[in-house]
Amino acid sequence: MQKLQFGFLAFIFSMLVNAQVSSSYLISFENAVHHEANVRASFTDLKSENIEIRIARSSPGRYALHEFAKNVYNVKVTDSKGNELEITRTNPYSWNVSGHDGAINVSYTLFANRGDGTYAQVDETHAHLNIPAIFMYIPELSENEIKVTFNVREDLNWKVATQLKHVEGNTYYAKNYQYFMDSPTEIANFRTRSFKLDGQTIKLVLHDDAASDKDLDKYFENVKKVVLQQKAVFGELPAFDYNEYTFLACYMPNASRDGMEHRNSTYVTNTRSLADGGIEQNIGTVSHEFFHIWNVERIRPKSLEPFRFEEANMSGELWFAEGFTSYYDDLTLCRAGITSQENYLTGLTRTFNYVWNSPGRDYFNPIGMSYQAPFVDAAKSVDETNRENTFISYYSYGSMLGLALDLSLRDKGLNLDDFMKLVWKKYGKTEISYTLENINETLNTYAGTDFGNNFFNSYIYKSGMPDLKQLFETVGVNLSQDLSKVAFGAFVRHGKLMSNPTVGSTAYKSGFQKGDKLLKVGTTQLTDNSDLNKILNSYKVNDQVEVSFERFGKTNSTTLSLQADTNYTISLMETDKKQETNRENWLGEK
Repeated sequence: MQKLQFGFLAFIFSMLVNAQVSSSYLISFENAVHHEANVRASFTDLKSENIEIRIARSSPGRYALHEFAKNVYNVKVTDSKGNELEITRTNPYSWNVSGHDGAINVSYTLFANRGDGTYAQVDETHAHLNIPAIFMYIPELSENEIKVTFNVREDLNWKVATQLKHVEGNTYYAKNYQYFMDSPTEIANFRTRSFKLDGQTIKLVLHDDAASDKDLDKYFENVKKVVLQQKAVFGELPAFDYNEYTFLACYMPNASRDGMEHRNSTYVTNTRSLADGGIEQNIGTVSHEFFHIWNVERIRPKSLEPFRFEEANMSGELWFAEGFTSYYDDLTLCRAGITSQENYLTGLTRTFNYVWNSPGRDYFNPIGMSYQAPFVDAAKSVDETNRENTFISYYSYGSMLGLALDLSLRDKGLNLDDFMKLVWKKYGKTEISYTLENINETLNTYAGTDFGNNFFNSYIYKSGMPDLKQLFETVGVNLSQDLSKVAFGAFVRHGKLMSNPTVGSTAYKSGFQKGDKLLKVGTTQLTDNSDLNKILNSYKVNDQVEVSFERFGKTNSTTLSLQADTNYTISLMETDKKQETNRENWLGEK
């Protein structure tokens, strides 16, 4: 009787969904070996005489344009009776038709061969589907309901994994286009693991043909540790739609390294299998993306609401949304015991030096760096830029601001965890999108007006940084420099400058530019195997050294005025009881 009742309710739900759906899709993969998918779509309830059919130009979680229309061809449109309609084009990402009878059918072919969080990949290992890269849509139907059927390759043992609502068979449902576009889907012969936490299911879907079940089990234990440590920061999980969160992990040689957060799922991709070091190397992306279920998916900047698929959203809050998430990803691994405190500090050192020594802070504050996202977030251009000197990733910059704020708060007997918990309660759990001013006000509430305003006025609206040497000492960590070493100030491979010289560096002051090839330093002739750093450090800071180099096919000479290496080292130090306690409160398990 219970089975009959369940079947009847499922049938009624299916009928209700079908009755309200105005966009229906069927996607199939007959020519997967050549990276093609075939899409058929039916659109009903059309009110306008002239219909614009679009494909997205951007994707949730990305902040730049990606022009997915470039991989669409064989487009045909008919009315509901099968009469072909004439298509006109007024821009590169739209198809316009008129003369319909309230409904149209659209068919097209999609080429897809990039397996990451932004694009799509179809081959005989999987159909890796980021929805905006695949499905055309009609803007006037954006608030209507959607149904999609995945015609899987049964000969390849494919199954479907997605956050979309399951209807029946391989048919799924979304309440509107915002949700549909935010729902990545992995179709493959995958394996799963899951556990229950506070009445909700956390699931790992693994597409990794090289990994053993033992590898999967070991990795899933680390995933669980990450989930538990991050839940401890906020005190609770969000209420997931359909009570489930899914990690869509694709660790295949044809994938690309990436991670992309979504409301109730994430894509985490890499070429590295769990069987080949991925258990240790891939977990950082899992940590970053899961923290996003609070910070960015629900604690959401007003500038990202609503997400626009026809242009790039510009946000000045990415230093907080992405940067603070980046601070917590490695911190979580340390707290979970997945990485040691020593290794955590080694990773921190690289990010610290990148941010601290970059001349970029002379050009943009964290808000201005966030505004650069449409130009740098996997966006491509063919002309040269000077980002080595003018840009600091808002991931890294924000991560160091998170560190600075955390240690500054701990110096007052407070901590960043409790601040994030307050932000969650005010703006995340309530899903009220925030502004910069809101975060400033919340910090004032938590730590006092003087503290909060000083932090924002000094480090967010301006580009300063607090005295981190003193703050590190409070948690038993040493920050030091060796200014007796020499640094060149540009990335060099086989003697050739591969990057623009850093402003103020040896290379910059000596007039070098990207593309120059060093031939001789002092009396040392360079070869492809020469160690430039070792050669330079046979001299002292401020020494003058003759150098010959090649530019535009001609040999030139100049004098290097050797500048000091300003990089820092971050390491554990001998501690007293208070420092040891402070460090354990910072880095220890929660």
